[in-house]
Amino acid sequence: QVRLVESGGGSVQAGGSLRLSCATSGSTGSIYRMAWFRQSAGKKREGVASIYTNGGRTLYAGSAMNRFAISEDNDKNTLYLQMNSLEPEDTAVYYCAADSGVVSYVDVLSENGYRYWGQGTQVTVSS
Repeated sequence: QVRLVESGGGSVQAGGSLRLSCATSGSTGSIYRMAWFRQSAGKKREGVASIYTNGGRTLYAGSAMNRFAISEDNDKNTLYLQMNSLEPEDTAVYYCAADSGVVSYVDVLSENGYRYWGQGTQVTVSS
């Protein structure tokens, strides 16, 4: 089992920055991929960014490209999402996810590709 706990959410004005953290515990040695997802009110949960723990290869959704950066600190067992140039459209609950298996490319930023989930942290961006 893997436990994920997000933190770092909050309220910020448009153009500001936030850094989300996801502390992992349990069978962390089995984790192969991690990702950040988000869900806005009335919308489906969508993938934002992913990272392979072996080698650090990353993948970003178009909305996150050039603004967000996913990274990990293996010594601290923590995943990060640095979010810059935030926009009101980024307002959502952000979730950390992890999985130990191999999936097809199309599932790397899909909910189907992740078994373990955190409880989420709210990010609110005001104009």
